[in-house]
Amino acid sequence: MQETLTPVPGLRMMCVQSPHGDLHSVYRPLVCLVLQGVKRMAVGREQQIFSAGQSVIVSADMPVVGRIVQASQGEPYLAVAVELEMTLLREIAAQLGSVRAQRPSDTRTLFVEDTNAAILDCAVRLMRLLDRPDATSLLRPGIMRELHYWLLSGQHGAALRSLADPDSHASRLAAAIAVLRTEYRSRVPVERLAAAAAMSFTAFHNHFKHMMSLTPGQYQKRLRLIEARRLMLDEGFSATSAGFDVGYESLSQFTREYARLFKSPPKRDALRVRDAARRIREEMQDGERASAA
Repeated sequence: MQETLTPVPGLRMMCVQSPHGDLHSVYRPLVCLVLQGVKRMAVGREQQIFSAGQSVIVSADMPVVGRIVQASQGEPYLAVAVELEMTLLREIAAQLGSVRAQRPSDTRTLFVEDTNAAILDCAVRLMRLLDRPDATSLLRPGIMRELHYWLLSGQHGAALRSLADPDSHASRLAAAIAVLRTEYRSRVPVERLAAAAAMSFTAFHNHFKHMMSLTPGQYQKRLRLIEARRLMLDEGFSATSAGFDVGYESLSQFTREYARLFKSPPKRDALRVRDAARRIREEMQDGERASAA
């Protein structure tokens, strides 16, 4: 698997040559365009399968569990994702006019639709900037503005405009989520998070759990565990170092909670993922040698 954060700000690309296990990550608001292959994604209570020619919009900072279900060396899973800019989304939504505010029970965070040709065109133009880094600062702002316009004018525009409303529950919760994402290593009192969202303690807890399918404490725990896994896989941290680095004070608690989420203790899980990556690399090299012969 290869996921690349490109030099163009907010532009990501993914290429996966074989299906494998669940991918745990925390997405920022984004639109992902699938160019080839099939992926299943679970966000909160919602689960969707999307394939080539479709796009998925994640409208909040959400823990995501993804799984590539169709990919091969000859036809790998290919996707391009663009992180949304909430300031720009709100600015354009304000210019387009207000919509009926969604009830909390209607709030969704995951949308799937057939890829709009105009949105695909914006993504292609962002990708072209990879070959023209000197033009990125000049051309990217206009392309991003157009991309956000088409999203707000599209099939799920009304829902996105409601989420962009500064007075909506989703926007107010975003302020608390920003605190958690910045300070996930520390103990953050729920009262402080409720104040950031301008809600009472009870209202904040209820709205947060409805939107995220997690309590604030569970959300913070998920942030810690996903980051600990990244540190082990990408930075070479030991399980002990990773656990303490993300804020755990007890190694046994870290190991227990890690195994509950990833279905295996930290050290064993890291070895398994590394072995799987090594096998994939070897298969790719064998395929390249066979093609050359």
